[in-house]
This record gives sequence, structure tokens and C-alpha cells, in this order.
Amino acid sequence: MAESDLIGRVVIVTGASRGIGRGIAHHLAGEGAHLVVTGRRPDRLSALSGELDALGAEHLAVAVDVADRNGAFDVAARTVERFGRIDGLVANAQTFRSVTPLAEVTEADVDLLMDTGPKGTLWGMQAVFPHMRDQGWGRIVTLGSNGALLGSAGYGPYVASKEAIRGLTRVAAREWGEHGIVVNCVCPVSVAHRAPPTADPERAAMFAATFSGQPIGRDGDAQHDIAPVVAFLLSDACRYMTGQTLMADGGAIMLR
Repeated sequence: MAESDLIGRVVIVTGASRGIGRGIAHHLAGEGAHLVVTGRRPDRLSALSGELDALGAEHLAVAVDVADRNGAFDVAARTVERFGRIDGLVANAQTFRSVTPLAEVTEADVDLLMDTGPKGTLWGMQAVFPHMRDQGWGRIVTLGSNGALLGSAGYGPYVASKEAIRGLTRVAAREWGEHGIVVNCVCPVSVAHRAPPTADPERAAMFAATFSGQPIGRDGDAQHDIAPVVAFLLSDACRYMTGQTLMADGGAIMLR
């Protein structure tokens, strides 16, 4: 097996039924990985499962809420039952909220983003850790956001949650490196995987500003631009890289 090969690797992708998660699942399927894909809505998971079947991908689809800690451990147990091990986790799932000025953010807004973001990511990490530790090899990829590093106006709870995820990434990298587990974060642009907004003027303005003057002046494609970075971080080729943030944002981070 080449260092970059994912053939036969067992990877959990959370929030895989749409958006960036779906693109990652499709790409990893093409690389020969065995997948466990999760999402909240059984109908969307069923559609994804059909797509993966068409690609000939070995996979298991599990409906679960990313905020459910017990659910995360159940996914890990079912993964081991089906495939015998866990090699990788892509902690992608997180609920999103509409643009809200910071002065108007509610406790419910914050709770939702924290429950599904850093807490959900942590539960997934905890669930896969003992399996990766015991086999002496593991790859965890978290999802941050370009917008979080830039402090995008109107996205306070989202920005806070994504930066918390980057913090957890570094702590896990430091604590678990001795077990052969590397943990890294990928940051797409905050609007990647979404169509240009038309009904929300604030989001439309942010969308236009994001790509104005950007070195690669377009939105990132989930399957072909973002997922290959994730695939590298799941492979043996990144064995000496951990605790890092990779900006899959077309160079947008350089604009601010």
C-alpha cells in the first residue's frame, strides 16, 4: 500500500448526507475506503447510501444526532462490529444558524452551535480513541472555518464553535500522538458547498466579498477541492503532521 492509499481503510464521516460531508464521502469512496456515514435525517442518508452503492463502496449508514454522546459511541461500536476496526474519523457534522448580529445572539443560538460543534466533535473523538489507541494508528480530521479565523460579522456563535474545535484538535494531537494518532483541522471558506444566496442580503454580500480578489476566485468544490485535503490527512503520508490547520479556502485567508 502506498503511503497515500486509503484502500480498505475504515473511516467514519459525520454529517455526510449533504454538503461538504457528502463530497468527502464520495471522494473517499472513490479512493477505496470503507465508510461509515452519519446524519440526522434517514431520508437523506438513504439517498447517500444509494449513491455509495452505485460507486461500489463498502459502507454503513447510521442515523444519529452529532450532539448525542451515546450515539457517537454507538456509531463507533457498530463500525467495529461491521468492519473490525476504525482507522479514521472526519468530524464534519455541525448545525448552522443564519446571520445574527452579536448583540442579538441568544442562549439557544450558542447552545445549538456548541452542542453540535465542539461538543459533538469531542464525543466523536472520545468514541474512536480507544480503538485507534489499541491498534497504534489513527487519523482524526476536524472541520474548522475560514470565516472563524477572520471573525466574520454575523456569525458569532459559529465562529466561537469553530475556534473551539481547532482548540480541541490541538489538545488531542498533543495527548494522543504517542499512540500513533494524528489530529488535524481543515478550514474551507465559510460558504463552501452552498449556492450563492439570493434571499439573504447579508450573506450575499459576504459571499461576494469572500471571492473578490481571492487568488483562486471561486468557491471550493466539496468533492474535488476540499475532500482531497481530507484524504491526505487520513493517509499514512501525514504521519509527521499533527495539530495543524490546513486552509482549503482558495487563498482567501490572505485577503484580510
